[in-house]
Amino acid sequence: MNVLILEDEIYLAQKVASRLQDEGYNPTHHATIKEVDKTKQYDTILLSTNIPVGNTEDIIKKYPNSIIILLVSYVNDATVTKPLKAGANDYVAKPFSVDELIRKIKHFKEYNNLKMQNDCLSNYMEFLFETIEYEAKLPKELPFLIETNDQKIADKIVFDTAKRLDKKIQYVSLGNDPRVDLNTFKDKLIYVYDLHNIKNTAKDVLMKNIAGLDIVLCSFETENNFPFETIVAKNNNSVTVNDSILTINNYVKMMVLKFQSKYPDTELSKKLGISRKSLWEKRKKFGIEKNKK
Repeated sequence: MNVLILEDEIYLAQKVASRLQDEGYNPTHHATIKEVDKTKQYDTILLSTNIPVGNTEDIIKKYPNSIIILLVSYVNDATVTKPLKAGANDYVAKPFSVDELIRKIKHFKEYNNLKMQNDCLSNYMEFLFETIEYEAKLPKELPFLIETNDQKIADKIVFDTAKRLDKKIQYVSLGNDPRVDLNTFKDKLIYVYDLHNIKNTAKDVLMKNIAGLDIVLCSFETENNFPFETIVAKNNNSVTVNDSILTINNYVKMMVLKFQSKYPDTELSKKLGISRKSLWEKRKKFGIEKNKK
């Protein structure tokens, strides 16, 4: 990590630079802003607000992606408030502990890494869901149930609901353990994505305990006795079954729907191991219209 130390107190700057080297950092010290090589990038800038020549806010704006920690002799608007508003991350008041300074550097480095990871994951989720559409109107109150044949549609509904509520999602599988205490996740949006996998007796117990919780449940089956609002969001081109093995007919239907726009009938029928006539008969049986290019 490249660290720029902008400090006119030479002894202090040397002390900080020596400790940073011991920690594996690569420090560069300048006593004035004019000495700074502005073509070089710095991961962290330790910026004294007592620098006699130059505008410290210019440095802050020049390096918007750097961790900037102010080194201040006293706290007022000029030394702390305005630089923080300009984009500095934090400050330490002189005299300060170098250990505390390094702790702050590590804290903001970890924060920036986590923020970058979070941004990447958020962008990836947006990418995954951008082509998924549903017509169902989302309930304003929770709990509610999603009846679907496509897990991705339910996932997108939950993702959109979490954004609206500004809450983290807690994924819960009741199929694995129906005795999970949902009250331990009161501060999150609870997503029970496999309601269809639990027994009716366990469902009855569950329904009595979810009132007042921010919870969304998903089922691949029709839940006739669900006491809260239900929305139906299905993909007409999707075939979903609860078992891990598809029937032959369901498999053929799924493959035709998924790949008929990619392969001509001659190649598609060959890949399915059936004749073109049989493929035509399957389309007629399943009510599948052939894509017209």
